[in-house]
Formats: sequence, structure tokens, C-alpha cells
Amino acid sequence: MRENFSGNSPYEPVVGFSRAVKVGNCVYVSGTVGRGPDGKVVFGGVYDQAKQAIANIAAALEQAGASLSDVVRTRIYLVDIDEQDELARAHREAFGDIRPASTMVEVAALATPEMLVEIEADAVIS
Repeated sequence: MRENFSGNSPYEPVVGFSRAVKVGNCVYVSGTVGRGPDGKVVFGGVYDQAKQAIANIAAALEQAGASLSDVVRTRIYLVDIDEQDELARAHREAFGDIRPASTMVEVAALATPEMLVEIEADAVIS
């Protein structure tokens, strides 16, 4: 059985995607940026945006009956790879001993210039 979950991205209806999709005990969270509750990308650097993106991922996982402790893989897209230490700090704080498999790549740009990082997550509910 498949369930789709929406988030606060204005792109969901335009592009035609869901914030998260749950199939069985697996949850797939779409690329998520540091968009705050007001719908705007948070000010600050990569660390602040990554913290908000991970909070948004946690909210999507919760909707689907999962949590950050269920995450088995993350994919991280950075506009400036030189900021990887700030990203790593936020990732480490959120995932600690969970230590999901992870990929980090530099990209030329994200959807809007103020976006510095985008994170995807896959979770398996045990």
C-alpha cells in the first residue's frame, strides 16, 4: 500500500511530487531544503539551512509513522562543497550514532539562489 504525504513546499503541486512516500515499512523523503514554517528559506548559512531541512525531514517522517532513528540513507546536495564541515556538523548532530549511509555532492545551483543545501532521506521502519 502506498501513502503520499505533503509538506510546505510550494513546488509540490507545480512539479507534481510528494514530500514523502510510504510503501510498506519504507519511507522516502524528497529533496528537502531549509524552508521554515513561514514557507521562506531560513536565513543563515549551510548549518542553519541543514538544521531546518533535517527538522522538515523529521516532520515528514513523523507524518509517515517514522523518525530520524529509522533513516538508513541520506543524499546531500551542496551549492559550495567548501561548506561541507558546516553540513557535517548539522548531520552529525541529528543522526549521531544512527550513522545512515550518505552521499554528498556539490551542485551548480538549487531551485532558488538563497537555497544552499538540499537533503533527501530514506527510512525503514523496524
